[in-house]
Amino acid sequence: MTTAPPARTAKRGRPGYDLESLLAVAVKLFNERGYDGTSMEDLSRKLGITKSAIYHHVPSKQELLRLSVNRALDGLFALVEELDAVEGRAVERLEFLVRGSVAVLVERLPFVTLLLRVRGNTKVERDALARRREFDRIVSELVTQAVEEGDLRSDIDPATAARLLFGMVNSLIEWYRPRGGLGADRLADAVATMAFDGLRVRDD
Repeated sequence: MTTAPPARTAKRGRPGYDLESLLAVAVKLFNERGYDGTSMEDLSRKLGITKSAIYHHVPSKQELLRLSVNRALDGLFALVEELDAVEGRAVERLEFLVRGSVAVLVERLPFVTLLLRVRGNTKVERDALARRREFDRIVSELVTQAVEEGDLRSDIDPATAARLLFGMVNSLIEWYRPRGGLGADRLADAVATMAFDGLRVRDD
């Protein structure tokens, strides 16, 4: 009877990072320190890897920013692409967009937080702001259409109503925390009730 050789203990090395985990750490630092206040050296120290290991995944810090803000924007525009499939009037499509935006915020909270803090200091930020304005335009058009269809109040300027509506959604980044907080569905219900009960035309 032969005795099996003792099993070798695997060497414990520093964990590797893929692009997804790299983005998670980068967006956390960008939110904590600001994009301009975060260097690639800061990232490498936080990750425990060399800067060359980071450059294996991305060519620059600006690319990390682009990927991060697009994670939020792509989620919002995925909702826009679904609008044509939403049956009913403009107000139903608007409510779908509001509820979906809350879900995107909950699912991608760090990325949405970063998006809402960009100020246009770089080309990446300016491109992100241009896409945000396009999204705002779509919302304003839905509000205008819902007013014309008689479902929303006509005494509130549609552009103002759209800004206030998504200003409420965006304010969630300041206080919402996934752990111990409301789930996305209940949070979306609360936002929709607060918003649309005040905006809808009363039957009386």
